Amino acid sequence: MSTMESLIGLVNRIQRACTVLGDHGGGESMSLWEALPSVAVVGGQSSGKSSVLESVVGRDFLPRGSGIVTRRPLVLQLHKIEEGRSDYAEFLHQPRKKWTDFAAVRKEIQDETDRITGKTKAISNIPIQLSIYSPNVVNLTLIDLPGLTKVAVEGQQESIVQDIENMVRSYVEKPNSIILAISPANQDIATSDAIKLAREVDPSGERTFGVLTKLDLMDKGTNALDVLEGRSYRLQHPWVGIVNRSQADINKNVDMIVARRKEREYFETSPEYGHLASKMGAEYLAKLLSKHLETVIRQRIPSIIALINKTIDELNAELDRIGRPIAVDSGAQLYTILELCRAFDRVFKEHLDGGRPGGDRIYGVFDHQLPAALKKLPFDRHLSTKNVQKVVSEADGYQPHLIAPEQGYRRLIDGSISFFKGPAEASVDAVHFILKELVRKSMAETEELKRFPTLQADIAAAANEALERFRDDSRKTVLRLVDMESSYLTVEFFRKLQMEPDKPTNSKEAPNPAVPAIDRYNDYHFRRIGSNVSAYINMVCDTLRNSVPKAVVYCQVREAKRSLLNHFYTQIGRREVPIHYVKGFPKFI
Repeated sequence: MSTMESLIGLVNRIQRACTVLGDHGGGESMSLWEALPSVAVVGGQSSGKSSVLESVVGRDFLPRGSGIVTRRPLVLQLHKIEEGRSDYAEFLHQPRKKWTDFAAVRKEIQDETDRITGKTKAISNIPIQLSIYSPNVVNLTLIDLPGLTKVAVEGQQESIVQDIENMVRSYVEKPNSIILAISPANQDIATSDAIKLAREVDPSGERTFGVLTKLDLMDKGTNALDVLEGRSYRLQHPWVGIVNRSQADINKNVDMIVARRKEREYFETSPEYGHLASKMGAEYLAKLLSKHLETVIRQRIPSIIALINKTIDELNAELDRIGRPIAVDSGAQLYTILELCRAFDRVFKEHLDGGRPGGDRIYGVFDHQLPAALKKLPFDRHLSTKNVQKVVSEADGYQPHLIAPEQGYRRLIDGSISFFKGPAEASVDAVHFILKELVRKSMAETEELKRFPTLQADIAAAANEALERFRDDSRKTVLRLVDMESSYLTVEFFRKLQMEPDKPTNSKEAPNPAVPAIDRYNDYHFRRIGSNVSAYINMVCDTLRNSVPKAVVYCQVREAKRSLLNHFYTQIGRREVPIHYVKGFPKFI
């Protein structure tokens, strides 16, 4: 296959794919279909459009009759195949059926037209897509459009004339559309509907190819040389003359290959057109159009590639939104499930790492909630002079302490440290709530999962179950941190206190001469004990203010990032092949 055939064949396949995907349509932006070159066949009613198309294809396959026969656009894609293979056709609306009987193809075109327009003379802009595969064609895309008309006949709406023109114009106005303007030679070219419309949409004639039909039906003594040689109406591309089959040949079902031979013989033996014979006929027209298509495609390859890539990106995005096909075998299904889980996991991590909002709330727990809770702890009440005296006295028992009330100190410190458990556990619960909320948001934001509500629910349940485990581990860890502060006191802190001078720190602690000496001593002594314990507890508070967030992040946030769905993966890996489906996706049981 030549480069030309490969290029045009590729464009044919892309155009077919565009139609399958529903890309063939209007809109302000140029669609991929509109960017790909094709040949729009334009002509008045009875101008010989159908005969020209059949001559190019080499097959008798189009409906015939009087009035408007072509009532829907026919997108005809020709595909050249290897010599020796039989011709066949395929309709897009019946993609799995090959048509080898072209009389049946003609009937199907008529039936498919009637399915949309009814058995009336109405028209529709919904195209019929037909592909013909033959060794006798060139790769080419032709669009057969309804014939232009000047008046509405009985059974047609008054607007039919304008409706047909608007439809035809919508195809030929596209900058990548090549116009095949067909005019009968036995009529004045100045009155040609096809040439008139082509001149309006393509004033320079760059996109227009003129075809003159019915040369053999001209009055004796007349010819169409002025038109064919460009003197009557000049185009940038040469005019091509066509001799269609006569009605008698059509009635006799004369083979199109035989008709092509007769056409060649007509031009070769014609005294008027003999010198143009090599540039006349349906075969030459097909090669001319195919060669021009190749040139246009080569010029537009960069823009076509860019538009194809853009279309691929848009289709991939659409696929991601509506969901890609689900494989049948269990291994591929398992892979799909894992990919969906990873998509959710990516969104969840983006929330934690700052790519999406929400993770900053965890820092708010450590920077605001925890310090505020620590400030509200009732140390003033617990370390009041009255309570210190009570605790120390109970610790001494029947034998008061001799120098320093060590047991009293320990009881006061243990009681104070136990208050830290509340804020520590509250920090764990607050982070757990935020993580659960982020799981919910991530699930809603994972587009790939939206078409699988059952799997979505299973993943959410598995994620929340994992967060519960992380919370339990985190709670145990922070409580251990608090308990460690009670289990071993920092001795150096109290030794330093003994080395400091024992003097009052404010006027309230100064001795009152009016109070008996023993009472003055007890009052000052217990205040001093409370002050020492308070200083130690402040040191412990500073330690826990830093260590509790570290423990929470390590046990909950870090684990959520690393292994949120690990247990779910293990469960899936142990399950057997799915045995029934829910909404198009396997439900594992």
